[in-house]
Amino acid sequence: QVQLVESGGGLVQAGGSLRLSCAASGRTFSRYGMGWFRQAPGKEREFVAAIRWSGFGRYYADSVRGRFTISRDNAKNTVFLQMNSLKPEDTAVYYCAADGSNLSDSYRTPNNYDYWGQGTQVTVSS
Repeated sequence: QVQLVESGGGLVQAGGSLRLSCAASGRTFSRYGMGWFRQAPGKEREFVAAIRWSGFGRYYADSVRGRFTISRDNAKNTVFLQMNSLKPEDTAVYYCAADGSNLSDSYRTPNNYDYWGQGTQVTVSS
């Protein structure tokens, strides 16, 4: 069992930055790939970024590539999402997720992740 808790969300103006954190507890010795997803009201959950356990192999949705950076610190059992140049369309609840297969399956598919955090709200004002 893995528990994930996101933090770092909030209200920011367009063009600003936020850094989201996802702290893991439980079976954190396992080689989990990690992903970030987001969901706006009335919309499907959308892939944002993913990272393999080793840190090698980082993947991004086209909509955030060049603006967001995913990273992880396995010693601290934490994954981060640095969000720069934020746009109003980035407004959503952001979720982190853990994949016990270390992204061996499609990292863009929510069903391939085994554990999810509760989400943190990101609101970008124009």
